[in-house]
Amino acid sequence: MTISTSTTTTTPSRPRAAWLAPTLAVLVFVGGWEGAVRAWQIPPYLLPAPSLIARTLFENFGSLMGSWWVTVKITLAALALAVIGGVLLAALFALSRTAERALAPFTVVLQVTPIIAIAPLIMILTDEPLVTVLACAWIVAFFPIVANTLTGLRSADPHLRDLFRLYRASRWQTLRYLLVPGALPSFFTGLKIAGGLALIGAVVAEFTAGAAGRNTGLASRILEAMFRTEIPKMFAALALVSLTGVGIYLLLAALSRWALGRWHESERGPGQ
Repeated sequence: MTISTSTTTTTPSRPRAAWLAPTLAVLVFVGGWEGAVRAWQIPPYLLPAPSLIARTLFENFGSLMGSWWVTVKITLAALALAVIGGVLLAALFALSRTAERALAPFTVVLQVTPIIAIAPLIMILTDEPLVTVLACAWIVAFFPIVANTLTGLRSADPHLRDLFRLYRASRWQTLRYLLVPGALPSFFTGLKIAGGLALIGAVVAEFTAGAAGRNTGLASRILEAMFRTEIPKMFAALALVSLTGVGIYLLLAALSRWALGRWHESERGPGQ
């Protein structure tokens, strides 16, 4: 007679384990920064402490959040335009090699040309700073969507392609039922990259365009604080830019997990 005993081991839940390491790393970094500033008595005009940055952000919350919302709107609008245009162009390239040969050089030119060099030209053509910022943010975010989506569309299983040909599926049927589902992982990879680049493009373009006034983004608040040597306020605006970038990435990563988590290995944890 054999008696089998089973032991149950409790492990921390995956969401808790996923958040624990980055949270501790951030806390250690911020604590070390605060301690170094206090220990070495670094003046605020050189490197303000995190506590001073947080207090400055609270004191200037109204003006900074207004500019933050302008930057967020431009970033999301540029990202949406990049997704629409990039997906359509990638689908065209996947269906027609001739179209790809004709139009691919233009997409490469947009990617390799520094955005800081394009912004003045767009400013001359539009004579509107916000339009310039939107166009520059769209240009920066456009290529990752095209490149990653096209890679995904062309990575479908060749045996499945042969099966679709065997059943005489049209190009649009092949695109809809085979290529698009298979391209989703690559598309979301490009989307997460493009989200951060759209924010960077919006900030850099506003620096170049020299936008000023009330309806301007965080880049104007950074320049304004720099010219007035209000370094804590400048760091507060920079912190908002960084937090916005992190928030956009987390939002897009959550969207990717929601869309792919049940069926694709890229969003499934080990053992699932």
